[in-house]
Amino acid sequence: MPHASPPIDKIAVRSLRFPTDAPEADGTIAWDHTTMILVEISAGGVQGLGYSYGAAAAASIVETTLAATIRGKDPMDIPLLWQAMVRAVRNMGWCGVCANAISAVDVALWDLKAKLLGIPLFRLLGQAREQVPIYGSGGFTCYSIERLQKQLAGWVEHDGCRWVKMKIGSQPADDLKRVQAARQAIGKATLFVDANGAYGRKQALGFAERLENVGWFEEPVSSDDLDGLRLLRDRAPPDMDIAAGEYGYDAFYFRRMLEAGAIDVLQADTTRCGGITGFLKAAAIAESFHIPLSAHTAPAVHLHVCCAAPGLRHLEWFHDHVRIEQAVFDGAPRPRGGIVAPDPQRPGLGLEFKAADAEKVAA
Repeated sequence: MPHASPPIDKIAVRSLRFPTDAPEADGTIAWDHTTMILVEISAGGVQGLGYSYGAAAAASIVETTLAATIRGKDPMDIPLLWQAMVRAVRNMGWCGVCANAISAVDVALWDLKAKLLGIPLFRLLGQAREQVPIYGSGGFTCYSIERLQKQLAGWVEHDGCRWVKMKIGSQPADDLKRVQAARQAIGKATLFVDANGAYGRKQALGFAERLENVGWFEEPVSSDDLDGLRLLRDRAPPDMDIAAGEYGYDAFYFRRMLEAGAIDVLQADTTRCGGITGFLKAAAIAESFHIPLSAHTAPAVHLHVCCAAPGLRHLEWFHDHVRIEQAVFDGAPRPRGGIVAPDPQRPGLGLEFKAADAEKVAA
């Protein structure tokens, strides 16, 4: 008889609201806080931890719908539980808040499974690399030139990042000046820009043609405008990658984007696309199209799956999430020479939630 795993006996969820350390904005919105949905799942006295970033309403979906779906089930059967959660939210709509909720639960299930086996998650998933390159990300459009330069230069000089990313699009007339200031601050590092879909097609193309030494143009137009993304990909400078995909919630989204030939690099976000399970699907689809993959934000939750995902280019070292994760998790990754690596001595994700510290920084 095969050994039976202890059933899931407890699911706890909380919503944590973290104020930003200064006003922040990109090309389409501004914000003053970030919300984390934290899920803890127990089986046989072992606890798995997962989280996503999104709306506080996702916590209610975990409590009212998803917890009952997985309680009493075998935590080893993650594909079965993932499908059950997707079915459970059918009438609410899978994409958006429900996907954020499922993502947090799925991550916690993978963490729990690895801990029950006594191994780090990257070993459970199958290691493809020992470390993951990162790029510094922030450079918000409401920052002064001085703050922009200081932040980007810090990632290069202190963290060893080979690439850094800034936001553009709030004031298009000022974007070229801000990009030039950023270039002056980062030396030989490669600059990325992210418009968050703020530009129109011809506006984005004109801007791309005026940029120098910019290696990545993220969401130059709306990520829903696949024809517009394809236009930019076809006509932008040859050394400039067009990237999008962070708002993908399901495998069909990623497939449509790649079938349209819309991008050079696919982005996927574990906290939105269905957790570790969904991210691995995105990675497989990208590999099938010979398109590299980049992980969007949430570095602590992405680290292990990035070590396992085929075709991975890099991981976004996003200012807001780095600040939160290093404050509330023991074991959150720290960069060294532009890379992060998991601790092979810590099971699961290698994270331990520091509840007392979280209460100090949460609103």
